[in-house]
Parts: sequence; structure tokens; C-alpha cells
Amino acid sequence: MTTDTRGTKAPGGSDFSEFRRGWRVVLLGLFGICTSITAALLYAFGTLVIPLEQAFGWSRGDLQASITFLFAGVAISTQLVGWLYRRHGLRRVAIFSIVLQIIGYFAITRIQGSIGWLYLAFFAMPIVCAGTIAITWTQLVNLWFERNRGLALAIILCGTGLMAMILPPLLSRLIAAYGWQAGFYALGAMPLLFTLPLTLCWLRLPGQPAGAQPAKQDAPVQLSGMSFKQALRSRMYWGFNVALILSVSLTVGMVTNIVPMLQSKGLSPQQAAQVFSTFGISIIAGRLLVGYLLDRYSPSKVAAASLALPALGCAIFYFSAGQSTPLLVLATLCIGASAGAEFDLAAFLMARYFGLRDYARIFGLHLCLITIVSGLVPMLFGHLYDVYGSYSAVLACCFCCAIIGPALLLWLRMEPAFLARQYPWQQQQPT
Repeated sequence: MTTDTRGTKAPGGSDFSEFRRGWRVVLLGLFGICTSITAALLYAFGTLVIPLEQAFGWSRGDLQASITFLFAGVAISTQLVGWLYRRHGLRRVAIFSIVLQIIGYFAITRIQGSIGWLYLAFFAMPIVCAGTIAITWTQLVNLWFERNRGLALAIILCGTGLMAMILPPLLSRLIAAYGWQAGFYALGAMPLLFTLPLTLCWLRLPGQPAGAQPAKQDAPVQLSGMSFKQALRSRMYWGFNVALILSVSLTVGMVTNIVPMLQSKGLSPQQAAQVFSTFGISIIAGRLLVGYLLDRYSPSKVAAASLALPALGCAIFYFSAGQSTPLLVLATLCIGASAGAEFDLAAFLMARYFGLRDYARIFGLHLCLITIVSGLVPMLFGHLYDVYGSYSAVLACCFCCAIIGPALLLWLRMEPAFLARQYPWQQQQPT
């Protein structure tokens, strides 16, 4: 038995009744994450690079800059989406954004000539399709789930790992058979066939009848929590941002450097790739495990423990030789498990400690900061490698991030201040 913040005992994470009522929301959220701009387009891009290079003669370096424009667009959309929700309602924004997303993918197939059009498309897509980014689907799950919120968030956020496994081989076959345009047609077909129909059928706020008219569905719901301005004045909010930014910096730095670092230890390119392949598996496993634990133990302690795990991985990479393949795999698993937990932790803790009243704007600012850092960290770590001629400085920097971030979370002594609005089926029964 667990105790909620009201002091009453409740079944907590052992009660899965929420899934019986909200399984449609979880399935919708999973497809929403899978087809979101930040998952589908990002993981599909590697497969599209060479076909675009061959079709237009653009260099691979120029093509990689498209991701920078994509991240810039995402940073803007994270600030735009909260305002759109408040003005038009989550359901309307999501449906309209998915339709524009489908049109946008199909429109990219008409690009010709200058690579500037591709940059413009990658920059504009996250902005005009703001309602498809992860904030929409995590907010929906946060509204429907409280006792099992961590696990529900973990399940939908596994969509990124699924896309990393499914998209590259699928698009590779389609492009080989039908040309580079087939890749974008496939990206547009996924939300058209899955996310849009499920959104039209299942996206509604808790406590509202499935057959309600759109005007009723989008009616404001009174939720507890801090306002955006109150969060900006909160020491806990900025401490939380710093802790997660340090963790993300570590992950981005390691993801972009593990393979070449392993090769510098004497592993062949094939061996390095095999070691790194365990990273994707550990992301999904770490995400599900941490989501399960968040519903049962102190969220701040679970967060600190999972974010500190890469410290062990960095230490192994620093001291181990290339011949210790099992140790290198263990180090990769430690970093991957933490990487899988990061977004789950952010979505869960933002709702738990700052409430759902202004969740989209509060979480959106956090994602904006994370996106900016994600674009800058590879350059910083590349500079460290050039200056020191090895990965020692990179590993030392990552190790410090893995220690300081979790320590900061524990120092903040965060206590749950807000829970989701209590709907009739969420009322706790005395035991």
C-alpha cells in the first residue's frame, strides 16, 4: 500500500484499474509519440540522407544541417503549443496539427533544386504541426492517469525506441523500390492511417462523454498546479531544469561519441556497432522500469538513482581496455537505461511537482531548453576532443554531469505538491 499526498492510503501502483479505463488513451499516446515530428522524422532522416544526396547532389554535411533547423522549429513549437491549447483546446489543436503534418510530408516530395527548401520544411513542420509533439500526448496521459502515471508515460514514450527499430529498415526498402519520395509518403501515411483516426475516436478529456460535441470537449478543465509565472519564480523548477539539462548533455555527448571512442580503444567498426546496438534495447528497458518504480517509490529518489547510473558507465569507459567487451556492453547499458528514463522522468515530475494547470507551457519551456542544449553539446564535446586529443576530457565531463545532476535533485528535497484533478473514478476509498 502507498500513501498519497492527502495522507490517505491507496493501492497506488499495484492498482491497475486506471488502465482498464484509459487503455485507449495509452494506445493513442503510443501512436502519437511514434508519429510525432521529433521521433518519426528524426529517426527516418539517416535513411534519407544518401538518397537525397544522390537525387540532388547535396553534400552530407549540408543535409545534416536539416536537423539543426528541425531542432530550432521544435524549440519554437514547445513555446507555442501551450498558448494554442489554452485558446483552442487540446483536441482541436491535435487534430488540426496531424492534418497539417500529413500535408507537410506529402508536400516535401515536391521539393526541387535548392536545399534551402528542405531547411524551410524541417524548420516549419514542427511549428505548424505543434500539436503533434510529445507535450500533447504526455499531457493527455497525465490527465487520465495518477496512480500509474509513471508506467503509462513510460509505455507511450517507448514509441521513440520503436521508431528507431522499425523505421530505418522499412524506409530503406521503400526508397530502394520507389525512390526517396517514398520515404516521405510513408511518414505521412502513418499518421493518416493510425494517429488521425484514433485521435478522432478517442481523444477526449477525462470525465467527458465519448459522444460529446467538440465545443463541450474543449471546454476548460479546472486543474490544480502552478501558473507559468509561478513556476518561473520557483527555485525548484530551475534546479530541476539544471539537473535534467546536465543529464541530457551527458546522454547526447555519449551517444555521439561511443562508437568512435570504442574504435579508439581498438575495436573494429563492426564490434563497436555491435556494442552500441545494446543502447536501443536498454533505452526501452530503462524507460519501462523507471516508469514502474515512479509509481511505487519516492519520485525524486528514483530520478536521482537513474540519472546517476551513467557515472558507472563513464568510469568503465575511462578505465577499461578494448579487450573487455562485456564491461563495455555494461557501460553502454548503464548509459542507455538512464537515457531511456530521462524524458519519462521529466514528463512525470513536471506534472507531479508543478501540477497540470499550466503543464504545456511549463514542460514546453523545459523541452525548449533541452533542445537548445542538445544542439550545442556535440560541438562542445568535439572541441574537448580536439584540445586534449582523446576522450578522457569528454568522459570526465560526463561523469561530473552524472554526479551533479542527481545530487541537485536530492538537495532540492522535492515533495509532491500537486496531483491530477480527481475525477469520480479516481477518488480514494478508505481501507
